[in-house]
Amino acid sequence: MIKKPYRTIDLFAGIGGIRLAFEAFGCINVFTSEWDKAAQKMYEANFNEKPLGDINDIAPEDIPDHEILLAGFPCQPFSIAGKQLGFADTRGTLFFNIEAILKTKQPYAFLLENVKRLTTHDHGRTFAVIIEKLKLLGYTVYYKVINSLDFGIPQKRERIYIVGFRDSIHFKFPKALGYYKPLSQFLDDDKDVPKNYFVTESMKTKRIEALKGIPPNPSIWHENIGGNISALPFSCALRAGGSYNYLLVNGVRRLTGKEMLKLQGFPDDFIINVPYSQVRKLAGNSVTVPVIRSIAGEMMTAIETKKQARETIQLTFLEPEYEYN
Repeated sequence: MIKKPYRTIDLFAGIGGIRLAFEAFGCINVFTSEWDKAAQKMYEANFNEKPLGDINDIAPEDIPDHEILLAGFPCQPFSIAGKQLGFADTRGTLFFNIEAILKTKQPYAFLLENVKRLTTHDHGRTFAVIIEKLKLLGYTVYYKVINSLDFGIPQKRERIYIVGFRDSIHFKFPKALGYYKPLSQFLDDDKDVPKNYFVTESMKTKRIEALKGIPPNPSIWHENIGGNISALPFSCALRAGGSYNYLLVNGVRRLTGKEMLKLQGFPDDFIINVPYSQVRKLAGNSVTVPVIRSIAGEMMTAIETKKQARETIQLTFLEPEYEYN
């Protein structure tokens, strides 16, 4: 158990998936930034707090003190300030905002989340720059690509997670569960789904003709860029920019907003108060809450273990001297 609640800030907050995971360990959020209006509206409905806007308009000095920085930051291509600097310069990217806040506020720890391809962008140079910048700020850094499928959620979603501590602290990422719950636990009964979620007969026929083999039931049919169809007992990654027919339940209907949030590990009572088109985008941009919660748990264990070790050393030096006859 945590003796004292840690303060967090939630940057590029989306609908609050990272915050939700850390609140499970008693953390108290003291600052939120998110520029998307639909995300702000949904965030406010669920956390009774409207996020501040664009982080570019907020000076690092104006951000409250905190122990843990949280950020599911968008990865924009790095700006090349000059041919000599290349990827040694991070100006012009949203990572620069995180770097500036870490430098100014010096929180004890951070968790960053991004797409897997960040690790291979520009032959790995982009990622190398990010890690180097974090280390130069004095942090011990750990990172790992984790698939949501390995943490109980039937969604194939690989993301890179970066964790850092100001101490030379021992940390290990959570061990994969190695299984995912049945898709049936995340889907509504078709009879309870409004008719406008169902595709046309011609679309169903087109999908069936393109499908190879006998699909499992239930399944989510995924269409890739080449038009090939695969029917899987789990969902491929939810995508903010995916077409409306990118993923179809049993090849006949689209996922509802509630189903998409459940596939990201949000609770059933999470409030949806924006149009379906916005829910699709917000769910696709969100994080898988159980994965974050597992990482948060390991972070708390690492921090508390380090704190206890330090207290033990201090007590040892404070022990009174004894005289022996």
